[in-house]
Amino acid sequence: MTNRHPALVLVLSMFTCGIYYIYWLVSTKCEMKSLGAEIPTAWLIIIPFVNIYWFWCWSQGVEKITKGALTAVPVFLLMCLFPIAGVPISQSYFNKVSTA
Repeated sequence: MTNRHPALVLVLSMFTCGIYYIYWLVSTKCEMKSLGAEIPTAWLIIIPFVNIYWFWCWSQGVEKITKGALTAVPVFLLMCLFPIAGVPISQSYFNKVSTA
């Protein structure tokens, strides 16, 4: 996983009105897929209601990559309800994976 500063990811996401957020989701999806996670195509993000399924698969990928340190249910809830908190938390766990 690429080592990124969690606060910078959040600031860039807000500064670009969510464009960096989508880029970050797609980038982390590709990185998690290369480590063995099963996440469908990122094009599903733009389809209403189907994007909920995509976020669930992405959350399961986070759980697999972090080896259960961050479980799927809290990640899913944070990313869907409070992405302003979910993004830095997820990125900080990704950073731990990249240094391990």
